[in-house]
Amino acid sequence: MIFVTDKGRMANNIFQYGQLYAWGREHGRKTVSMRFAYKYPDFKIAHTSYHNILVYLLVKLLVKLHLLPVINFDGSVSQPELEQRMASHKNILVTGWSVRFYDFFIKYKAEIIDLFQFKPQVRRRVAAILQQSSADAIKLGVHIRRGDYKTWMGGCLYYNDDQYIEVIRQFATIHPNRKIDVYICTNDPQLDIAYYRQQLPTMDVYLPSGSPAEDLCLLSECDYLTGALSSFTLVASMYHNTPLYWMSGEIGNFTESDFHDFDYQSMHFDEYFVRLTQSLN
Repeated sequence: MIFVTDKGRMANNIFQYGQLYAWGREHGRKTVSMRFAYKYPDFKIAHTSYHNILVYLLVKLLVKLHLLPVINFDGSVSQPELEQRMASHKNILVTGWSVRFYDFFIKYKAEIIDLFQFKPQVRRRVAAILQQSSADAIKLGVHIRRGDYKTWMGGCLYYNDDQYIEVIRQFATIHPNRKIDVYICTNDPQLDIAYYRQQLPTMDVYLPSGSPAEDLCLLSECDYLTGALSSFTLVASMYHNTPLYWMSGEIGNFTESDFHDFDYQSMHFDEYFVRLTQSLN
């Protein structure tokens, strides 16, 4: 059994676990998500075999007593060597954000999506929100990440309201004569939604303020996604291969071709961060 854990947030945990689930499927190994065993009950995986607090506590104890080996995908050891270690242990705890098995992830993506289906009550709440849109409207999901993004990586992924509004306006120019409904999900409790509505008078702008799982579900049901570079929008695009455009640097003009589906964005996700890091040096 491969027990998977990491310290990241919900979307990071989904993306990381998906890599190891896919590797396990390819090699005939079962996997268990430690994070979804106790922390995120709004997903199907949290109610599958071995995903419960007792297993979580038992694994923690075994690790503390040095009775369960641990390997860390932190970039200090080559991935082939870590794969050999995983293959050589019947039971093992795997951690680390750097684990990547893109080809396997895409191969088993349908199974991963099924594991991370939302609970019915989450889907019902989101469906009720989306009923506000007319059938002919394009639903644009906008993820406004604040909080840690104000200082992380020097704040290069932190955008102000006017920058988000400019991206929304440019999106509308790509789709002339179409009604645009904007669904904003954010971790900023002080977001001035009235200002967005004032600046975007031809659009209906919604701020549902749901739980993280509800926000992820809502974004996954939109027709297009945008926001700062983040695993949250990446995972949201996974469910239906929703076209996603990540904001970067100075907000310039973009076109329909700048939106890419999950398969493309997941393969280039780390490259974006590498380029950002290089631009800061």
